Amino acid sequence: MAYVLLVDVAALTLTVLAARPVSARSWITFAVFAACAVAHLQASQWIERIRRDHSRVPHVDLCSIWIFAGALALPAPPAVLLVAVIYLHRWWMVGRWDASRPPHRSVFTASMMTLVVLAAGAVARLTGFTDGPPSGFNDLLSLVASGVTHWTVNTALVAGIVLMTAKVHPREAIGTAGDNLLEAGQLAMGGFVALGTLWWPGFAVPMVVAAVALHRTVLIHQLELAARTDTKTGLLNAEAWHLQARMELHRLAQQPGTRLGLFMVDVDHFKDINDTHGHQAGDEVLRQIALCLDGAVRRGDSVGRFGGEEFAVLLPGVDEAEATVIAERIRTQVHGLSVGAVGGLGVSIGVAVWPDVAEDTIEGLLAAADAALYRAKRSGRDQVQFAGRDRRQPWSPAERQ
Repeated sequence: MAYVLLVDVAALTLTVLAARPVSARSWITFAVFAACAVAHLQASQWIERIRRDHSRVPHVDLCSIWIFAGALALPAPPAVLLVAVIYLHRWWMVGRWDASRPPHRSVFTASMMTLVVLAAGAVARLTGFTDGPPSGFNDLLSLVASGVTHWTVNTALVAGIVLMTAKVHPREAIGTAGDNLLEAGQLAMGGFVALGTLWWPGFAVPMVVAAVALHRTVLIHQLELAARTDTKTGLLNAEAWHLQARMELHRLAQQPGTRLGLFMVDVDHFKDINDTHGHQAGDEVLRQIALCLDGAVRRGDSVGRFGGEEFAVLLPGVDEAEATVIAERIRTQVHGLSVGAVGGLGVSIGVAVWPDVAEDTIEGLLAAADAALYRAKRSGRDQVQFAGRDRRQPWSPAERQ
């Protein structure tokens, strides 16, 4: 709350300090930008509602085209007013129907973008971008410097609130590569809007079509991701995992000497957790175990949920020794989890390594890993078993190492 109030007060204070007379041309440019932004948001309001309904995490706001253009082409008062118009319209058309987004969050977002606009606009003025029609390389450098400032301040402010309110790795707080590429694309479009309006404000109008098209394209990509994702855990769903696994096996089959590991992971005594603590507690256990799995595997490995309490992990290029290390890391980390009142968690893991297991399909490898999984269950649970080994006893400490 202190952070939110600090940002709100800073935005208000700096807006007052930046107040100065504004020319008639600047107010005309502001009116054009505001009309274009409202037209863009009005045409894409249904897209934004669907994006929010299908987004389990914060997503990139597609208002930066007009906000960055305003920071470059307008003095501070109308640039800040443009931010207010955009986010007031966004709240009225979308935010007020979203019970998870109270009004103070929209105020905070508008305050953050006010600070972003003031910072980017200050850099643009200091580097001479708004001294007249663009004329050459110096204007390009000014445009890039302003864009970098916009991205840096925006990312820092968003990362601050994300780190305070969500349990994420610091690297995740700055967004994915795709998020940042999308933001960079918006800044580039906003830069061209500003360049055009330095000659004539009406040149901003055609960008409305491009902005709506970008919004629609982002929605399609987001829905594609949602269709691949298990809603409860955020992992790949069974169909998406199968598709990715088949493609990876086909790729590796063309490369002699390569290997592929496959884990089947089952939460021990999961029915007892649901019966004792309730299904909501059980769902939270699944989410925490999913996070544990995702953090314990290597970059490039694929983790999916098969439904119920079963998970599958695909590990390209892994041999039996490394598979043992990773499986034991998963088992040990899950064993150390405590989810609310639920403790003493454990998982049984069945492992199949291709081509040691003589199967040439993902279905065959899954069956082999599943058989090893049930052998682990019969042998006492909370252990790792390999396909192709006729073991009735758990792994010894020496084997685990």
